[in-house]
Amino acid sequence: MSNDVNQEWVIGLDAGGTRTRAVLATAEDGRPLGEGAAGPGNALTVPVPRLTDHLAEAIGQAVPEAMRSRVVAVSGGFAGATAASTEDPGHVNARTALTAALRRLGVPADRLRVCSDIEAAFASAPGTPADGLALVAGTGAVALRITDRRTTTSVDGDGWLLGDDGSGFWIGRSAVRAALRMADGRGPATVLAGSVGQALGVPAGELPGATDWTRAHREAYRMHVLPAVMAELPVRLARFAPLVVAAAGDKDPVAEGILDEAAEQLAATVRALGPDPGERIVATGGLLGPRGPLTARLTARLRTLGLTLDWVADGCRGAVALARLAHHGDGR
Repeated sequence: MSNDVNQEWVIGLDAGGTRTRAVLATAEDGRPLGEGAAGPGNALTVPVPRLTDHLAEAIGQAVPEAMRSRVVAVSGGFAGATAASTEDPGHVNARTALTAALRRLGVPADRLRVCSDIEAAFASAPGTPADGLALVAGTGAVALRITDRRTTTSVDGDGWLLGDDGSGFWIGRSAVRAALRMADGRGPATVLAGSVGQALGVPAGELPGATDWTRAHREAYRMHVLPAVMAELPVRLARFAPLVVAAAGDKDPVAEGILDEAAEQLAATVRALGPDPGERIVATGGLLGPRGPLTARLTARLRTLGLTLDWVADGCRGAVALARLAHHGDGR
């Protein structure tokens, strides 16, 4: 790692719901030089003292002590925060924790920018775009219109109880619903009943295919699945999404229908933003990556709107780019 006395550095942070990542890069060209990681960084759900600890740990790993005094700008993309309002509780918490973490490490905080993890992911696209659409499709789902690097409109992102349509949670819940509907006679046969049952520890003799699946076996299956699901946090239903992908790969009609409907839900979310043909849409989240199970389905639907997806892995690159812009006087 270069330690040129004339070199200036920036720090980019991607603080999400499961982990916090920090990247040290050159202010001149954004070349990454160091990286660190720590615990969750959601600015609304992680208490400020713990968030401060996580930020300090990640930054401390990324930035050697001898280089900290020459950091000229820091930008953090936080779940639960936004660049649109400095009064927003998430923004306040993120800025408070980040300022404290930087002081603890002896890193200057003269140029500090806080935004949402989605705004940072949007800026990770080639060219560091300032305007366009962002779509997240992972455990949850939300679409945003971003103007001047700030969120101006959001669609969905309403959580597992009220929304997140087309998300990993939505797909996983649909898998369990399909299994229960097959068991009680309201839905068609699907291999999901077997795979969901196995994942939940249903005894082999109560699984479809193990017997002729009499009414008694079906009832026993339901009485095992329901308590097992209810005993977990609802968002844990997202863990069944890969079972749908596997079943769809084996041409199970019910599983294929679930993925088709998920793609349609995401397309409807994007349509609600009123996109213009050719407008940029940056996507992130495991459902829409290079091997994402919804990528082809959603791409086909967005093509009718004149839109193409530009996928990014996370917000680290964008956070670095935003820090460099802050250093050069564009702190929008």
